[in-house]
Amino acid sequence: MPTTRRIDVVLLAVAVVWGSSYLTAKTATDALPVPTVLFVRYAVGALACALLLLRSRGAAGRLTRDEKVYGALLGLTQAAVLVLETYGVAHTSAGNAGLIISLTLVLTPVLDRVGLPGRFFLAAGVCLAGVGLLVSGNGLGAPGTGDLLMLAAAVVRAGHVVLVGRVAAGRTLRPLQLTAVQCAVGAALFLLPAAPGLPASARVGAATWAQLLYLALFCGLFAFLAQTWAVQHTSATRAGLLLGTEPVWALLVGTALGGERLTVLSVLGAALVVSGTYWGQAVERAHRGRFTPAARDAAPHRAGTGLTQAS
Repeated sequence: MPTTRRIDVVLLAVAVVWGSSYLTAKTATDALPVPTVLFVRYAVGALACALLLLRSRGAAGRLTRDEKVYGALLGLTQAAVLVLETYGVAHTSAGNAGLIISLTLVLTPVLDRVGLPGRFFLAAGVCLAGVGLLVSGNGLGAPGTGDLLMLAAAVVRAGHVVLVGRVAAGRTLRPLQLTAVQCAVGAALFLLPAAPGLPASARVGAATWAQLLYLALFCGLFAFLAQTWAVQHTSATRAGLLLGTEPVWALLVGTALGGERLTVLSVLGAALVVSGTYWGQAVERAHRGRFTPAARDAAPHRAGTGLTQAS
């Protein structure tokens, strides 16, 4: 397989894995309390990172002061994102969750205080209109609790992405080491809230444990490291387009495997969210490229990507 195609396959696999994470998390929270799911997810991720670091030789396996300090800071914001996402997806459909969280892509430049042309805000308006239709179900009405939590998660995730960019500027922060610290922080944060539900985790079936391992190892560690490798060998535009298919996969997985039902309004809303997101990305990328040409070749940020992974 040609190198370019192999990179595309890896990026598409990351998008599929992230898109499937919403249904996986939703199913896992049907069997276990949210704090328990989050603790196990973080603890397994921390253990996997520790094993990888132990295999490294010399300084490669040691954490620097910056990686400890900024990893802890980003671990707090990442934990906030995952709390909102996991509680949100537990109270809405996996398809809705994946589409609403994609608003991160248009919220991030706004929070990053990038001067943007009017076309960008038109694109953001298209996204918001799509969300309105998406959460309306069979008729227009107020969004549910889960939809509002996912919207809050998109805002917090956008802030997390901006923080990642600010922290990474001018510092050498290695992805695996930073991820290891964030996982350790998350496991520590959720240990006490998860404690009452831990005995139940020993009694759940193999399917639930498979979901927890999938969230930790595939939606977390694999997706992050695969994306880090791939974006070093392709353009930001190509990577952004492939990773931007995540909400589409979330919708497809939710309907095909989760038995979620699509209405005419939800299909129209999904189309508006995806179209508005791509339009907003294109406007922001072109605008940023006018003033900082090097930015056109920079790796794309995602909440929880670039240096961290939050899905």
